[in-house]
Amino acid sequence: MTLTSKSILYMEDVFVVFDGFKALNALNFSMDKGELRCVIGPNGAGKTTLLDVVTGKVKPDSGRVVFKEKTNLARMRQEEISNAGIGRKFQTPTIYENLSVRDNLELSVKQDKKVTSLLFGGATAEARERVEETLDVIGLASKSGWRAGLLAHGEKQWLEIGMVVVQDPDLLLVDEPVAGMSEGETEKTAALLRRIAEHRSVLVIEHDMKFVREIAERVTVLHEGAVICEGSIDHVHRDERVVELYLGRGSEEHA
Repeated sequence: MTLTSKSILYMEDVFVVFDGFKALNALNFSMDKGELRCVIGPNGAGKTTLLDVVTGKVKPDSGRVVFKEKTNLARMRQEEISNAGIGRKFQTPTIYENLSVRDNLELSVKQDKKVTSLLFGGATAEARERVEETLDVIGLASKSGWRAGLLAHGEKQWLEIGMVVVQDPDLLLVDEPVAGMSEGETEKTAALLRRIAEHRSVLVIEHDMKFVREIAERVTVLHEGAVICEGSIDHVHRDERVVELYLGRGSEEHA
């Protein structure tokens, strides 16, 4: 694994240790610009810790974390990493339920957020245009005036994805986006992430293997804080170690 001009994220020999437990154990991971990557693995494999390190929530004990060839994320604060072009959507929606869908997006868009600007200036023309585009992308334009708390579960997830996308990150990190969704909502989420990935890199943590098959260009499998397999979804399904540790033999659930 080599850092190249195509890499948007590059992690080399990354260790994260919590009270003697190696959450990440000499992790080597890389993804390219414009790629839609899925990361899978059993509970405790290090998936969330990977996202925590990339966003600066957790500092690695050792190793390199490089963004867009030159930015060393390990030395940066969370807000600096966000401003550098990395956005994260957490598993549980954290929307402003008493505000409208549009207001949620306008509060999230990158702009001058000084009190005087918010009170008297409102959103800039550029910000308003980005909000309109995002409403279209997430499929909530017809509900832009709705109070966000009235949205269905899947719609809340799409709104929070929109709240990150409207900030225009180069790399979008998404943690288990279809947990608790209906089949129809899951299909719409797959289409949404594929559309978003046309313009930026997207890294998705997910357990739903049917959903992973729908969206993944490449799949990385983690176990005990390290990569044990990587490749197409079919390649991963044929890997004996992945079958034993994660997928399970004869399980239709993960087919």
